Amino acid sequence: MTNPIVVWNEIPVTDLDASVKFYNALFGWDMKINTDGPNPMADFGGRTDVSGGHLYPGQPARDNGPTVHFAVEDTLEAAAERCRAAGGTVIGEPIPLPTGRFIYAKDIDGNSIGLFETAG
Repeated sequence: MTNPIVVWNEIPVTDLDASVKFYNALFGWDMKINTDGPNPMADFGGRTDVSGGHLYPGQPARDNGPTVHFAVEDTLEAAAERCRAAGGTVIGEPIPLPTGRFIYAKDIDGNSIGLFETAG
């Protein structure tokens, strides 16, 4: 059995409530804050049945942290517009790949995120 290379990721945010609203607006998710564990967190997509990640109260890396790429369910352009409307920043132009295309963005805390649209 081969284990996944990446099994989980976390994005630190300064205001968990505001960040949940941002990610829900950007992706159409229904994330909720979970306080059952040692720290409050909100699972990406509101899902706990898949390997993914979450937001948690913490200190963002500010321009030198890793980039988490998220799949969008519609077009890259629509996702970029939702990102801007929710208070995020879109950086540069779409970058084509054989598997689709993506664009870099920053969430409301300045965390680097990627928006990815799969190919046709």
